[in-house]
Amino acid sequence: MFVHAVDTGSFTAAALRMGVTKSAIGKSVATLEQRLGVRLLERTTRRLALTGEGADFYQSCVRVLAELDEAESRAASRQREVAGTLRISLPVSFGRRWVMPQLLMLARQHPRLHLEVGFTDRAVDLLEEGIDMVVRLGDPGNSAFLSARCLGHQHVITCAAPAYLAEHGSPTRPADLAAHDCLAFGGAGGPLPWVVPGERGEPTQLAISARHTISDGEALRTAALDGLGLAQLPTWLVADALDSGALIAVLAPQGAQGTPIHAMWPATRDLAPKIRVTVDQLLARFLPRPPWEPAPR
Repeated sequence: MFVHAVDTGSFTAAALRMGVTKSAIGKSVATLEQRLGVRLLERTTRRLALTGEGADFYQSCVRVLAELDEAESRAASRQREVAGTLRISLPVSFGRRWVMPQLLMLARQHPRLHLEVGFTDRAVDLLEEGIDMVVRLGDPGNSAFLSARCLGHQHVITCAAPAYLAEHGSPTRPADLAAHDCLAFGGAGGPLPWVVPGERGEPTQLAISARHTISDGEALRTAALDGLGLAQLPTWLVADALDSGALIAVLAPQGAQGTPIHAMWPATRDLAPKIRVTVDQLLARFLPRPPWEPAPR
């Protein structure tokens, strides 16, 4: 009850999640604090806040519950049944568009599989946060405590709305970009460089002069659709707009290979069935050619 109260931010929300009364949650947490001899939560009329002791205790509880869930999953694996709670973290836009439909399919196929899906673009710590699995865009990092499978690579493409190209013309080489309104994706260190074809066609990074900088892929896509300028976006985000003609690819119409896409989970000797079937489903869906890439002509 304490963990649910922290996760949801209130006794009321925790009670709704668990199917008990708000007073039951409050009394349980109060009894826990009395038994431990420390205050775990600061209560206000608007929200709950963890004390220092409460934050330490919460992290321990999350790890213990994760171990318990893993033990339950191992027990279920002996019967080769996909069961238990799958706590999975997904990148926001990619997760909503491409991973969530696969998870919903698995949930329909395996009634005893329970999903806890979080969406964030930060690099979560699986072990510290009690997460079973993540899908990560970009460098997966190097950890001896994690296992990973590559689900493919992003391809980025430079594109613009037909109205913008009709007014400003279409660039035919990277040097032409200096005369265009460019929409950049904003990273932690400023606008990210674009990947453009070099003199021999090889992918080359190019720092651009951005007319607008936007730190959200969906919003950047919207700006391009509205004709504000040229944007460089992953094909998984603009495949539908390219198919419909709402956006037109310029420079290298086939796009350039960008960062990898990985499924990652804590390294264990016995892979839980809930993770195994999820990884298998994503591999089958995204390889050898991801669903957002056009079929070869």
